[in-house]
Amino acid sequence: MDVELTVYLAGEIHSDWRDQIADGVDEFDLPVDLTGPVTDHDASDDCGIAILGTEENPFWKDHKGAKLNAMRTRTLIGEADLVVVRFGDKYKQWNAAFDAGYAAALGTPYIVMHPKEHTHALKEVDAEAMAVCETPEQVVAILRYITRGELTRPSPNLSIVR
Repeated sequence: MDVELTVYLAGEIHSDWRDQIADGVDEFDLPVDLTGPVTDHDASDDCGIAILGTEENPFWKDHKGAKLNAMRTRTLIGEADLVVVRFGDKYKQWNAAFDAGYAAALGTPYIVMHPKEHTHALKEVDAEAMAVCETPEQVVAILRYITRGELTRPSPNLSIVR
């Protein structure tokens, strides 16, 4: 029997990792509904001033946008059965760490995906995760196992931590 999941894809927005997971979900026809943040960087940054009016002070511009994005994030993480949090190379993703913490506070299981060189910096985030991996392929293998009980052999970098 298939398990249906709503999975929130949190974190880094500068690469195609979400598309790779979506492609894998489609390839295996998994019963997974993927949700996530607005990934258009300009739209995410400017939503507050576009909707609520301009701000001369950059702090208030960011504040307005952060509040609107937080409403989306909190709603979708609250509705998720599972959260995948991706930490990329290009920027420090403080928002991703916050999303992982929010999922943990709600008791929503999460998977962390990041390169090996971030292991030490993310040790606390990793410690609360149900799995820590490096690739979208591994996330798809986890989703396939959770939803169908089908075991695949992803690359050997998967590390179950609990």
